[in-house]
Amino acid sequence: MNGDDVALVRRCLNGEEAGLRAFVERFQGIVFGLCYRMLGHREDAEDVAQEVFLRVFKSLHRWDFQRPLKPWVLQIAVNRCRTFLAKRAKRPLQAADHALQTLAAQDRLTQRDIAEEVQNALESLREEYRTCFVLFYQQQLSCAEIAQVMGCPEGTVKTWLHRARHELAERLRRRGITPDSGHELRRV
Repeated sequence: MNGDDVALVRRCLNGEEAGLRAFVERFQGIVFGLCYRMLGHREDAEDVAQEVFLRVFKSLHRWDFQRPLKPWVLQIAVNRCRTFLAKRAKRPLQAADHALQTLAAQDRLTQRDIAEEVQNALESLREEYRTCFVLFYQQQLSCAEIAQVMGCPEGTVKTWLHRARHELAERLRRRGITPDSGHELRRV
């Protein structure tokens, strides 16, 4: 239990505007980063991140003070992203538009840097692999914390991480980005 987390949550529950602002400031970067990595579009990530904070504030009274706050917030973010992705997949025009944008972006390969290549490769992974990868490397959660966020066994998380790294490396290798070109996958 983190005393700072408890104090911040209590301020929010008491309706302190400064507490709410502090909460958003503390988590906005990691929530937006997770949403962006999972959704692949800045505007979608901004919209979903706002939904995440609305959901967090509605549910804050249910947070277990004995558990870490960050994985709880990220679990809500992952769930909101999954919901958004499911809705996006049901809209054929939007899904087709997304595919066309991705193809157009791939045609401009010479203008992209390594971060964009990794983002495109991430978007092509299965949702579970991508979520694990982002939570581990970008949010620096442990496998146990990721298992808690995703509601699955820790061994499954380790398997998904292994497969995500393997698939990412293979996709990047096919795009001409190899470990011998000076790039490697590491925690960012």
